[in-house]
Amino acid sequence: MIPPDEELVKRYYSISEVATMFDVSTSLIRFWENEFEVLKPHKNAKGDRRFTPENIGQMRQIYHLVKERGFTLQGAKQEIRHLQESSKKKGEILQRLRDLRNDLQQLKDQL
Repeated sequence: MIPPDEELVKRYYSISEVATMFDVSTSLIRFWENEFEVLKPHKNAKGDRRFTPENIGQMRQIYHLVKERGFTLQGAKQEIRHLQESSKKKGEILQRLRDLRNDLQQLKDQL
């Protein structure tokens, strides 16, 4: 599997390149594409899948949960949903903190 810190330089990767990166079959990638809503690679006019670096990050997450941590497909779907919700909540909290900091800075400037 590709190391998490390896930089992906191309704009699009073919399904065979992605399969090589993760040492899995192309049919497994197509299966995961049908099973996981988050994994939606672009398709060209011929219908060939083109994976972006973002798609590869999603593949990395699925691979980690299913192959490395041993999650079932249903368990991996629930974990991904939970991680997305958690990330959204963290983003909302960060925005509230930024707004609060701006308000406090304005109060300080008025004094």
